[in-house]
Amino acid sequence: MKIETAKFISSKVHLKDLPNSNLPEFAFIGRSNVGKSSLINYLTNQPKLAKTSSTPGKTQTINHYLINQTFYFVDLPGYGYAEVPLSIKKQFEKMIQDYLLKRETLACLFVLIDVRHEPLKLDLEFIQWVGENQIPFCLIFTKCDKLSQNQLDTKIQNYKNKLLETWEELPPFFLTSASKNMGGNELLVFMDKVLQEIL
Repeated sequence: MKIETAKFISSKVHLKDLPNSNLPEFAFIGRSNVGKSSLINYLTNQPKLAKTSSTPGKTQTINHYLINQTFYFVDLPGYGYAEVPLSIKKQFEKMIQDYLLKRETLACLFVLIDVRHEPLKLDLEFIQWVGENQIPFCLIFTKCDKLSQNQLDTKIQNYKNKLLETWEELPPFFLTSASKNMGGNELLVFMDKVLQEIL
């Protein structure tokens, strides 16, 4: 699949205000500053489509981007936002849970993980919650260009081993780098397969 067109549609806070459409949605989520917006810009080949920032917690709304007039990319707020007040954190959590549990057009959730870190409790708890709620998801390891091949192999294996402590079967996973144009084709092939199964 090739992305021919990508257009920003809306930024919303409440589920009821999201685009009223039957089009499938691929949602992106992860800890703050994991590279969600950069990955969306890389996949669409539009460097300024999704706003990027060095400040964690920049995305505070549910952002919809219409892709090829046939499906959406959805940029969700990051979790683990240390810089925001507790009241705002709870608003984010409700926003994310409402979307993931109630949005019927969600085709797949991409959970982004910074590959440079060891498995973090926050990520593992979120992945566990997603699995328990039977939300279709994949893992996307970001910033893979920052490590050598040996380091990368070790980090991925460590993550697999950690997940296998509680999971019988691992979810699909992808290795990416937005700055080095890595992993995009594999992701698009996967999305195309998902779309063919549901359309």
